Amino acid sequence: MAKALMGHVTTELHSTTTLVVENRRLRRRVTDLETMVLRLQADNDRLAAAARDDALAVEDLQPV
Repeated sequence: MAKALMGHVTTELHSTTTLVVENRRLRRRVTDLETMVLRLQADNDRLAAAARDDALAVEDLQPV
């Protein structure tokens, strides 16, 4: 049984190298996506503030 289970564990250098490269690529992608999320949140906050300012300006133009 133990021999059958160990057959699923690869110790090849090529497989290990491939996993390291893939792991590094995925970590870089996660970092890029986190940076994008922060940028989009900042853009959204800026646009929401501009929309509030525009709404206030429109209310100032309404007759009393």
